[in-house]
Amino acid sequence: MTPRHNRQFRGEIGRLEREKRNGHRAVTLWFTGLSGAGKSTIAHAVEKRLFDQGRNVYTFDGDNVRHGLCGDLSFSRKDRAENIRRIGEMTKLFMDAGTLCLCAFITPRHEVQKALRALHSEGDFHLIHVDCPVEVCESRDVKGYYKLAREGKIKNYTGISAPYEAPENPDLYLDSDRQSLEECVDNVMAYLEDKIML
Repeated sequence: MTPRHNRQFRGEIGRLEREKRNGHRAVTLWFTGLSGAGKSTIAHAVEKRLFDQGRNVYTFDGDNVRHGLCGDLSFSRKDRAENIRRIGEMTKLFMDAGTLCLCAFITPRHEVQKALRALHSEGDFHLIHVDCPVEVCESRDVKGYYKLAREGKIKNYTGISAPYEAPENPDLYLDSDRQSLEECVDNVMAYLEDKIML
């Protein structure tokens, strides 16, 4: 038998076949914003709406990625970039399986946001900026991380001791301070229906 380790092996079932069976395209929606802006809350609510419609969908956030796939990484600038790179590669595999991927991560730097878009094929990656004033994010911080950051007990905390670079040209903008959760979800769903033609 000829060894296959020197070439990529592709099965007989491709992404288009999976999308056709699922009845929708597979894309990645990447929610970026400060801690406490509502990224995960919105992503999970969108996931529920899509799931109830019969869509094949999954949400990735710090709770289900940081402790497993990226459990070996610290919160240094280098490791944070590696954390996002791994998730980006993982979403490509999930899209190949026909899954709508919802990712909720701070992703504070322009260069990482751009690298994520470059990692994906044209039309597969959609950056959503969940905007919220840092004061409001602090008021929602039940874990007290902002307080610890202001006391200097947490170093390089985004929005306090480390910068957050809002996306220059997000595909969708949400104002989670002024818009309700339902309004944010409705806007994401309208975007999906308009741009991705589910």
